[in-house]
Amino acid sequence: MQSKNNDLVIGLMSGTSLDGLDLCACEFTNNNNSVDFRIIHAETIPYTQDWRNRLNNATQLSGEELTKLHYQLGEYFGITTSDFIQRNNLLPYLISSHGHTIFHQPQNGFTLQIGSGANIAAITGTDTVCDFRSKDVALGGQGAPLVPIGDQYLFGNYEACLNLGGIANISFYQEGKRIAFDICPVNMALNFYAEKLNLNYDNKGQIAASGKVIEELLADLNRLSFYSEKGPKSLGKEWFEKYFLPVITEFEQKNNSSIADILSTLIEHISIQHSDILSKANIKGPVLVTGGGALNDFLISKIISNTTTKIYIPDSDVINYKEALIFAFLGWLYCENKTNTLSSATGAKKDSIGGALYKGL
Repeated sequence: MQSKNNDLVIGLMSGTSLDGLDLCACEFTNNNNSVDFRIIHAETIPYTQDWRNRLNNATQLSGEELTKLHYQLGEYFGITTSDFIQRNNLLPYLISSHGHTIFHQPQNGFTLQIGSGANIAAITGTDTVCDFRSKDVALGGQGAPLVPIGDQYLFGNYEACLNLGGIANISFYQEGKRIAFDICPVNMALNFYAEKLNLNYDNKGQIAASGKVIEELLADLNRLSFYSEKGPKSLGKEWFEKYFLPVITEFEQKNNSSIADILSTLIEHISIQHSDILSKANIKGPVLVTGGGALNDFLISKIISNTTTKIYIPDSDVINYKEALIFAFLGWLYCENKTNTLSSATGAKKDSIGGALYKGL
């Protein structure tokens, strides 16, 4: 029997945009004040429409039904990861899973990411770390964003790191501390309206580029109170559904606007919020941009046109799998008994080692 690779970790990420399960097998090695990484294999297993529907509607489930979904999703993660391991002839010593966020209400003292780590460990036979956000929330933090520790050690040569996922977040140094916060919805909003055209997403922003900005709607979105709040701060699906989406829905009820125009307005809104942050923080760059939004040519062009900050788009593996890579890194830090959550980013009482370990054997 071959021994496991003590440097190899598989990170799992299921984001709010519901694209699918990202799997990233990577190795980490210490290098003075930084950590070197190497992505061995990475891929995204798209969710079926059934899984998309189940996860999208999970907030409406009863306690019993949600508990069942938690274990079923963990079983799916375990089977999918086991297949990934076998197909690529991998021997990881650890799986590190973010899970899929259903509730995120740190102001009320809780957050919930489903996808049972116990099931993943049982099916793969590999030690599994999961539930990274709960410890920070218990310490009075936002439980998010968690990627800044990875930005600091893996991508420290960039002035800032910007992730354009379901929700955009940014991290950078300010007064000697790594700070981070969520900026605004990105793919969560864009994909919501693309789906009205029976599309999973607006490829490269082509539909948005064909539309026109609705100035009244743009002004309404820019007035949302979250944007004037000071960090640390984070967003979740609840905020999107309670505050962001109703602004557009109310406007639609009074006006006859095309989906292309709404998408164009959303792109303009997102670019304004980003340029405002970059300007206020006096960030010159380079800024590393990752996440699905980095592949939206129209969005990137708008952000570039609204700021003088130097934007850097990396190779496709880093664009697509940076979050899965960093959650692998959080699990690696957990096993090294090192801090993996920064209170300067989350607002918690202190730095911590977040996560829960399920042994594989």
